[in-house]
Amino acid sequence: MNDIRIRTATKADVPAMLAIYAPYVRETAISFEYEVPSVEEFGARLERTLSRYPWLAAEKDGNILGYAYASAFHPRKAYDWCAEASIYVAQDARGRGLGAALYAALETLLKRQNILVLYACIARPPQEDAHLTCASIRFHTRMGYRTVGEFPRCGFKFDTWYDMVWMEKRLAEPAAPPAPVLPFPAVETKG
Repeated sequence: MNDIRIRTATKADVPAMLAIYAPYVRETAISFEYEVPSVEEFGARLERTLSRYPWLAAEKDGNILGYAYASAFHPRKAYDWCAEASIYVAQDARGRGLGAALYAALETLLKRQNILVLYACIARPPQEDAHLTCASIRFHTRMGYRTVGEFPRCGFKFDTWYDMVWMEKRLAEPAAPPAPVLPFPAVETKG
């Protein structure tokens, strides 16, 4: 992991990140999208995210191996101190600690933003199959997340109904009143 650089993703990373994401859409139920987004749409997602939250890329020798980002948990103001995390690692780069390193960097930045709670929305199969295992749930459990909700048979893909599980990780205990949430650009360069 010493030769992996984790940094803020840029527009130039979009094709590589989309190449990582596309198999998750086409071949798995990890993503509930049916169609791979265009480069333009994916780039727009990156720009929208970076205006408020971190989007990180893991790079080795100039190649993107994975990425993680946060997004709004809910648009209403009272939820500002919560965020949703997403992570995608190239299929040939899994199992080397890259996901844990990306999440650790993401959590550090979110703490600087005064985010208190991080959620992960994870698809769960009725039984593991060719399109979905419980590996993401196991990963999030190892990262300190706990299951806080489940929605049985709420997503249909590959002729199968899949459950959705919400997992939560507290990054800090809440205070009243809480510190204001800072936009990512305000904390990105702070050490």
